[in-house]
Amino acid sequence: MQIPATTIPNLIAAGFHALSDPLRISVLELLRQQELCVCDLCDALGVSQSKLSFHLKTLKEAGLVHTRQEGRWIYYSLNLSQFRILEEYLANFHQKRVVLPALSRCD
Repeated sequence: MQIPATTIPNLIAAGFHALSDPLRISVLELLRQQELCVCDLCDALGVSQSKLSFHLKTLKEAGLVHTRQEGRWIYYSLNLSQFRILEEYLANFHQKRVVLPALSRCD
């Protein structure tokens, strides 16, 4: 699936915003191991479901996690394609490029 070029900056900004919180990083670290439901995440992190729900919503809106419902349980897993977008964005910064000096247009 090709992502429209106008959407990329929003995906990148949302992704880095979601990565800016230590609890959300902890959630992602747990999901690196396996798909988990909310109750398992709450137990592993020692946080309430209401607190975790806010953070899971942020991760989902940023496209960093997928959800799957099975009965009354919702399972979370990583969306690796969104991580690839962030990785490619950062990788472009360390490519060797000539940075041109600014052209003075101010008088």
